[in-house]
Amino acid sequence: MRLYTHPACLDHDPGVGHPESPARLRAVLQALDAPQFAPIERMEAPHATREQLERAHGIEYVDYIFASAPSHGQTRLDPDTLMSPGSLEAALRAAGAACAATDAVLARETRRAFCAVRPPGHHATRNEAMGFCLFNSVAVAAAHALGAHRLDRAAIVDFDVHHGNGTQAIFRHDPRVVYASSHQMPLYPGTGDAGEHGAGNIFNAPLPPGAGSDEFRAVWEEKLLPELDLFRPQLLLISAGFDAHAHDPLAQLQLGVDDYTWITQRLVELADRHADGRIVSALEGGYDLDALRESAAAHVVALMA
Repeated sequence: MRLYTHPACLDHDPGVGHPESPARLRAVLQALDAPQFAPIERMEAPHATREQLERAHGIEYVDYIFASAPSHGQTRLDPDTLMSPGSLEAALRAAGAACAATDAVLARETRRAFCAVRPPGHHATRNEAMGFCLFNSVAVAAAHALGAHRLDRAAIVDFDVHHGNGTQAIFRHDPRVVYASSHQMPLYPGTGDAGEHGAGNIFNAPLPPGAGSDEFRAVWEEKLLPELDLFRPQLLLISAGFDAHAHDPLAQLQLGVDDYTWITQRLVELADRHADGRIVSALEGGYDLDALRESAAAHVVALMA
């Protein structure tokens, strides 16, 4: 098991009062400093290359993000998404972590990896920054697995409370990638209806506000996990958002830490069946620091099994 992170990911500063704060990553890293995580191999996240980024994002969009990085102050890309002087470096390290982790698991240097990085990525589309996201790190890693490693089948699992509209949009016409998501609806960004199928490779399981453990486990057990089994992915990537927790301030699902243990265990079992155990997980949302700390730790414990 490997952990990929970089201090630069703490330097992305969307501003005072913004929910996607550096304190989020500090909370996760603090949790992973506990003795039980000592066996994890710690790796420094490299920069993503232009080639890696441009497999998932348009060339003009990558140029736009590079050009938007301010030397001081902040640049606002949309009402919720800002760049500070440290944001470009952080985003490059976040996407680079996911690609390096993908290289490592496909080279059998490790079976599983967790990328403790920010900013998050799953709302970033091919040509648009949104929802706190600059580069779509998990999508970049999936495209890297297909392009650089010639994989035939990669699956992206997303249990963030917000639908990963960017990931879905990037791969909706690419049957080599299955995207499976549970999320609250209605909620930002307003996508993720059960009727959105892409090229037959998109599987959404929206949950109503107030839904909890029983509903969450049922949609995975009855709908999403069976579709993933049928697909038989050679690599499993996880958009690991922990904002479906009952204490999260940005949504109204009612999950607990045990639910993150459960879904991670089921995904490990699936990866063991089809992908030689290979999983790359990357941090997405989670905005109550205590809930994030505990949930991320539980997720990593299950990945270590």
